[in-house]
Amino acid sequence: MSSNNLTFTSTVPIVPAARLQQLPVQFFASLVQKANAQIAAGHDVINLGQGNPDQPTPAHIVSKMQEAAANPLYHKYPPFNGFLFLKEAIAKRYKEDYNVDLDPQTEVAILFGGKTGLIEISQCLLNPGDVCLVPDPGYPDYWSGVALAGAEMVFMPLKESNQYLPDYSALSPADLNRAKLMFLNYPNNPTGATASAEFYDETIRFAEKNGVVVASDFAYGAIGFDGEKPVSFLQQKGAKEVGIEFYTLSKTYNMAGWRVGFALGNPEVIRLINLIQDHYYCSLFGGIQAAAAEALTASQACVTDLLQMYENRRDALYLALSTIGWEAKPSKGSFFTWLPIPKGYTSNQFADLVLQEAKVVVAPGVGFGTHGEGYVRLALLSSEARLTEAVERIGRLNLFR
Repeated sequence: MSSNNLTFTSTVPIVPAARLQQLPVQFFASLVQKANAQIAAGHDVINLGQGNPDQPTPAHIVSKMQEAAANPLYHKYPPFNGFLFLKEAIAKRYKEDYNVDLDPQTEVAILFGGKTGLIEISQCLLNPGDVCLVPDPGYPDYWSGVALAGAEMVFMPLKESNQYLPDYSALSPADLNRAKLMFLNYPNNPTGATASAEFYDETIRFAEKNGVVVASDFAYGAIGFDGEKPVSFLQQKGAKEVGIEFYTLSKTYNMAGWRVGFALGNPEVIRLINLIQDHYYCSLFGGIQAAAAEALTASQACVTDLLQMYENRRDALYLALSTIGWEAKPSKGSFFTWLPIPKGYTSNQFADLVLQEAKVVVAPGVGFGTHGEGYVRLALLSSEARLTEAVERIGRLNLFR
């Protein structure tokens, strides 16, 4: 008999720990369910709602993994904190790309994907009653780490009128007295905005004044448009004294499934992340670490090509948007676009409508925070032809005329 047909009963009550009951609802789970229902019904669905890169990992990285998988050295437990050669590779990449000096031994931690580090840092630094400053709209997994730490969130509104940057002067003294950690994310998910060096200078002064650790989520650091290279928080003087930066190979090298990320910067925060990971993991499979080092140290032509592909897709999407009267400012970075919805709809209502009537999946802005209401996020993770077709389908609903 299939295990799916069995009913299990427990002789002891299974009661979830309070920390699990405090976790936010996974926003993307319901989005996936709705999309899958349409696909199961036989419809041709164009999914622009999720952030899963659609291109394969470059061949030279895959080849390195195939070679490394046969190396008996990597069949053993890796060092708890990972192989030094991978830490040296990310330090070399940051020096070449951003002129940032990193000590591989003390200022680099290897992560099981960037998401893991973004959750771990809250557990490392926050106690119940502490406050974490979180962007709104922002990446929902920030919320998960804060919830697991038993801390509280104070949201920093990201408004178009302020180029989707937080206004530190709007935060109350009472909240700042309890604030211990702050998340930033540029190029930004979901808005596609970027941050300037001047903004990071302001952030460092704010962090020093208020005793707040900065966690810069630089997941889309390789993806900036119109010839403007995204700025790393760590490029600014004083950054390592007040915080760290998270980087991932998922977007830069189409390695989302490989789960390779890094925490970089302040040595004490890096030590704490390594400490908590000692109790969770025994680092990544060595073959993956070897392939990751290859990605970071080999020719970066694949990154240049990927960036050009995303910019071409962005331009094709916004050209199509203009033909149906959907007006929005082109995104400056990341592989997301942030689009205002027509009057008379909530973002959930609009997303449901275009899925039902146009068979296009978009992410409702409210899923990223209350200040995301009034917008939807579209991902540049389909071909130019499919992006154009998606917009044309939505255009036939006559919502923008």
